[in-house]
Amino acid sequence: MNVLFQTDDRWAGLMLRLTLGLVMLPHGAQKLLGLFGGHGFGGTVTFFTGQMNIPWLLAVMVILIESIGSTILIAGFLTRPVAFGLASIMVGAVAFVHWQNGFFMNWFGDQPGEGFEYHILAFGIALALMATGGGRYSVDLKLTQRLQSRSS
Repeated sequence: MNVLFQTDDRWAGLMLRLTLGLVMLPHGAQKLLGLFGGHGFGGTVTFFTGQMNIPWLLAVMVILIESIGSTILIAGFLTRPVAFGLASIMVGAVAFVHWQNGFFMNWFGDQPGEGFEYHILAFGIALALMATGGGRYSVDLKLTQRLQSRSS
């Protein structure tokens, strides 16, 4: 159980988790709450299951990881499992949606959709978080310190 929380007191984990969490949170809010032009929970599940043929449970997991997962990532709780979930979502987004549009974002509106450069960045940050943990000012650090003091 200790490996879930284990982290150090370095700034890198803090910077990485705040970056990924703050970037992913609005995407989760679109899917869960319908904010920022999103379709909310029901609309997102309907789109994922109907248009994309994604199983219902997987659609719900994507919504929860992007919304609630991003929130707890910002706090630095369960950093490694949440980062794994976000990395998995990025792989799925590239494989099932964005690969066909090429690498670049659709800056000038001349592509049929968005490319996957954003997803590679998010994936890389998630991998780094899986390696480093939540870092400074994280719930994981407090739990790590508590577990270490009990074992001493």
